[in-house]
Amino acid sequence: MFPYYRTQGLVFKIEDQFEADQMFSVFTKDFGRVEIFGKAIRKINSKLKSGIEIFSLSKIEFIQGKHKKTLTDALFVEKFKNIYQIPEKFEVAIKISNLIDDFIRGEEKDDNIFNLLNDTFSKLNNYQLLTTNYQLIYFYFFWNFISILGYEPELSKCAICRQKLNPHNLYFSNKEGGIICKKCLTSGRDGVKIEPDVVKVLRLIVKKVPMSQDRAGIPVAEGDLGNWNTLSKLKMGNDTRESLKEVSENYYRYLLPNYKYE
Repeated sequence: MFPYYRTQGLVFKIEDQFEADQMFSVFTKDFGRVEIFGKAIRKINSKLKSGIEIFSLSKIEFIQGKHKKTLTDALFVEKFKNIYQIPEKFEVAIKISNLIDDFIRGEEKDDNIFNLLNDTFSKLNNYQLLTTNYQLIYFYFFWNFISILGYEPELSKCAICRQKLNPHNLYFSNKEGGIICKKCLTSGRDGVKIEPDVVKVLRLIVKKVPMSQDRAGIPVAEGDLGNWNTLSKLKMGNDTRESLKEVSENYYRYLLPNYKYE
């Protein structure tokens, strides 16, 4: 008899297979990333599809077979339905999905990633969220996610000489993993100019905030969303936003080829 499992997970990717099947990529609370096969789930009379969909948090049950996991039951915990109603929100959700897909390959439980995923999707689902903060949520997820993976950027002092930073001469080095000073830059190190306002935003993003759970079991930061409450009120100009985007994308591209899947 095949082993039977029950857990909770966020569905971040779905692929259609054959005529009516689907393969779900789910980051679960108990196993990390898993691929779960939904047999005939696209048929009209399938009972399984009423409890699982893309970007949903669901309670799932599955059987571990010889070659794959097969879904046997699913129940929504949170559908994050507001994400579907605004294309810009859905686009951010896809970017988060791609990030998880790129960096997480094997099964390994990680409470920090699970909590971050659900916390981020709860923020993105918030109908009161300002339009200007949609992309900020992605950066919030990205920098906290890579920090959990062990690539938290050094933002308080020079990543090389460890000296105090001059706010007027800041450079971000992908190789060194954070901010470096002008002296270290002129010593032959790679780095790009970064504005003090961008550094301030990054410091707020990766600031550690205790996590708790709401009534539905969804992790949220304590103290009314903590540092996100401050971040969401920041007035950033277009130059600051573009600079934050550039630094984030460059670090993403640098890390991915060097990242070793566990």
